[in-house]
Amino acid sequence: MDIKKIPLINREISWLYFNDRVLQEASDPTVPLIDRIRFLAIFSSNLDEFYRVRVATMSRLSNLNEKAKEVLGYNPKKILNQIKNVVVKQERKFNNLYENIIVKQLAEEKIFILNDKQLNVTRGAFVKSYFRERLLATLVPIMLDEAQAFPELRDRAIYFFVKLTTNKKSRYALIEIPDSLSRFLVLPETNNLKFIILLDDIIRYALEDIFFIFDHDTIEAYSIQLTRDAELDLDKEVSEKFIDALSKSLQKRKKGKPMRLLYDTEMPLEMVTYLVSKMGLHAESLIPGNRYQNFKNFINFPNVGRPELEYTPYPPLAVDGLSFGKSLMGMIAQKDYMVSTPYQSFDYIIHFLREAAIDPKVKEISISLYRVANNSRIIHALINAAKNGKKVNCLMELRARFDEQNNITYSSRLEEEGVNVLYGISGYKVHSKICLVTRTEKGKPVNYAFLSTGNFNESTARIYADHTLFTANKKITDDLVEVFKALKLNQFARGLKHLIVSPIDSRPAIYKLIDNEIKNAKAGKPAYMILKMNSLADEQVIAKLYQASNAGVKIKMIIRGMCCLVPGMKGFSENIEVISIVDKYLEHARVHIYCNGGNELIYLTSADFMTRNIDNRVEVGFPILDEELKKEIREIINIQLEDNTKAREINSQNNNKYHKTHSDIPCRAQIDIYNYLKYKS
Repeated sequence: MDIKKIPLINREISWLYFNDRVLQEASDPTVPLIDRIRFLAIFSSNLDEFYRVRVATMSRLSNLNEKAKEVLGYNPKKILNQIKNVVVKQERKFNNLYENIIVKQLAEEKIFILNDKQLNVTRGAFVKSYFRERLLATLVPIMLDEAQAFPELRDRAIYFFVKLTTNKKSRYALIEIPDSLSRFLVLPETNNLKFIILLDDIIRYALEDIFFIFDHDTIEAYSIQLTRDAELDLDKEVSEKFIDALSKSLQKRKKGKPMRLLYDTEMPLEMVTYLVSKMGLHAESLIPGNRYQNFKNFINFPNVGRPELEYTPYPPLAVDGLSFGKSLMGMIAQKDYMVSTPYQSFDYIIHFLREAAIDPKVKEISISLYRVANNSRIIHALINAAKNGKKVNCLMELRARFDEQNNITYSSRLEEEGVNVLYGISGYKVHSKICLVTRTEKGKPVNYAFLSTGNFNESTARIYADHTLFTANKKITDDLVEVFKALKLNQFARGLKHLIVSPIDSRPAIYKLIDNEIKNAKAGKPAYMILKMNSLADEQVIAKLYQASNAGVKIKMIIRGMCCLVPGMKGFSENIEVISIVDKYLEHARVHIYCNGGNELIYLTSADFMTRNIDNRVEVGFPILDEELKKEIREIINIQLEDNTKAREINSQNNNKYHKTHSDIPCRAQIDIYNYLKYKS
């Protein structure tokens, strides 16, 4: 199938439609009010990262010549225009939702977000007191001078662009809103009424106290936020020189090319024109926003009202057969186990590593880490293992986007504590989530492992839905020994029998599995695939899926984020259905199910169907061999396919229509999965 002729949705545009699904959650009246605000924050944070990375890339590509554009298959400038059109519409929807719906519904709950114009004398005095005691010392205005260059604005920081006017003459200033304090101040309650004011409006209220030395008749302040290019230009050599280069690149990130200026639409045109001129901005970089920028801070919006204004937290479930009071390795020696977070407790992973750290029979621990929590208990367990005389090998991926500095810090600490820190293979991120523990039993080495679809991060595990397999099955652990052996030598593992490891194995293995379904379909045998992942963008894999659809293979997909494949297209994808589930937890697991002539094959993996995951990263896919666990995963996937509450259809119209099933009974996968795991025998 000619890749140049297959139907595709541009990945950037597809991603924006995913973020619109997040905005749908914020619009959903069945979602608790405080969580609707948090979905607005997630939407905003997602968009920040999108501009810092994807729009930055598009901007670079737009400078290529026409021949290069032919190679890309699309015109980057055209895509940038489409991006702006979609984002402007989404920002309007966002602003209307917040200002005309969310704020009003908060008021119905007797919760009022006050601005600087709505403070009475008593609350005004409280705010002024807070300003003078906590805030004033952190504010140092920058007075703008025509003779001096415009100052470099920090990436994603919020600024007030201030105009002082006297005798029809104007002067301008900038104030950076500090991020060291909470964005929200809860004011004293009155008659069961709750009041909250944002840091932004505290500063607006006290502008006269800041600029008292300047004569002025009027003073105005409008918020702006600059998003910069966040991509890194790195030395690819894996060495101390590489670490130094990465550290320097992180400093450069703060001064990347301006990609987007969000500005308050109330700002007068002359002030907008001034900013455009002084900052050298292009028209496509200007995005009209609202009174409050950097809305991602609203993820911490305080609930001062009823508990029902937030989702009821579900306590993590126990895994049947695993006990914190006994040796996990002893239990894993008998059979495989699976932990599905956040439904079940991430503490099993911590407990496993703690046991390995103190067990006298454990000789070696090897692990790969991509993103870890602040104050990580994973790191703590590895350090204790090294102190207890274990040989500990930790591959720390320094290029985990936006976690680079955190990972550099942890790498240094691990090395200081005696851990053998590995830095992977030049030019390839190690994105796998794997751990191998070697224990001496009856004089022989025995291996125990856990492999996961998600990061070993106890913080994100509370909201990311992932699967982690615990196993002592030699089919998996023997291959894992070879994977770590190769990583220690900065090489790729080859000749593996059961694991599917990028970049060597993944593409041929995926094609082989799909080809097997195509062969069975043509032979009149049952043939289907169920594929769950975060993103689908690799054009060659999409062409292969189209080929399978045309051969009669039934394909169902659950894709949370971008999906460049177009389902339901005649002659290409008539046998492909795609849904996306967006709910209180982030769907992060990658699961592949292949009919295999009736003898289903199930794989979990750390990789999406993205070119970077298949060809440019070290990823590990692993089979589920235990029949009970295969049944459990199949049940979970079946529940997700039946979701008719939080699932949306991915289609050629990109309208994010809610998925309807044959059942009239509401099915909300995340709640139903929790109940399935809670009550299954």
